[in-house]
Amino acid sequence: MNERAARLRKEGRDIIPLSLGEPDFHTAENIKAAGRTAIENNFTKYTASDGCAELKVAILDKLRRENGLNLAVDEVVVGNGAKILILAALFSVIDSRDEVLIPSPYWVSYPDLVDLAGGVPTFAPTTEATGFKVTAEILESLLNKNTKALILNSPNNPTGAVYTREELRLLGSVLKNWSDVWIVTDDLYEHLVYSKHKAATFAEAVPELSNRTITINGFSKGYVMTGWRLGFAAGPKDALKTMRGFLSQMHGSPNSIAQAAGVVALNGDQSFIERNLATLRARRDIFVQRAREIPGLTLIEPDGTFYAFPGCAGMINRRSCGGRLLATDNDVVEALLEEAGVAALPGCVFGTSAHLRISYAIDTALLIEGMNRVAGFAGALR
Repeated sequence: MNERAARLRKEGRDIIPLSLGEPDFHTAENIKAAGRTAIENNFTKYTASDGCAELKVAILDKLRRENGLNLAVDEVVVGNGAKILILAALFSVIDSRDEVLIPSPYWVSYPDLVDLAGGVPTFAPTTEATGFKVTAEILESLLNKNTKALILNSPNNPTGAVYTREELRLLGSVLKNWSDVWIVTDDLYEHLVYSKHKAATFAEAVPELSNRTITINGFSKGYVMTGWRLGFAAGPKDALKTMRGFLSQMHGSPNSIAQAAGVVALNGDQSFIERNLATLRARRDIFVQRAREIPGLTLIEPDGTFYAFPGCAGMINRRSCGGRLLATDNDVVEALLEEAGVAALPGCVFGTSAHLRISYAIDTALLIEGMNRVAGFAGALR
């Protein structure tokens, strides 16, 4: 969708990209300066395959300070982004044809990563009624002898749902009875939470299961370092040893310059995180207000990330002003792009149809104009 939107802009079309998957802010100056200094100081060689010592120490300090996890250096690894770390975790804890349970809606890469690792993706559907969160009851009904891992993403892409510590405890009360099931958590959006309470980390909320929990995190979203491609994982040393070997073969070692910048991101001035969050909160509030005024949309207010996941069932089986029959949410997205100049993503690619994923990580004026166009599109349906 982003490629199509870019192509249309090249052709002279005025397209508003509400489909973006990264913050529109720039990396903080102190972090960029650390990258430049690394280059000037010739910190441009290979590092250890699982990350340089200074960054691993900074990660351990961060996990202790922010997440209540007291780990050793052999319980953390660094990789070129969260995606390859999730893949490494799956290769380390599942065997061929093992099932991996994925709550839906889900980030689009999860099923493919499970496939690549030789597993079988299975799904735990959630709805607006559950706040797009998997409940203990849903989890209990779906776990079986073939289930070997659960992927848990909070704050969630695409819904913005954030699990509370108590909700994680309830899931843990079910998982404690399934000793063969690993928990792989994707905490990438942990700093983008709008309530007064920070995002809970499963390994800290359910410490009795920390011996089979792998926590994945990184620098892309909260630290605004998407292009730096840097992430980290923490968990039991035996699993991390296997991940370390896998990563060594897959990418040799993480980017040295990004690692130097990552040390400063973790140890240096982080006031930009709260400033960025305040901007995103204001945009979130604008989006929520406008979306709830648009006929055909329903909305659960997102508690985190910079995404919302409004339902568009009220637009299905109607015709757009241009005459297109909107039989699916994909049709809605196609019509929005072609007729209203708004790029969004259909819920079907996230495993839950009759929804849209909207990103409000965009200039406020453009967000307002984009929502005005969506409102005009909805108002013209027949």
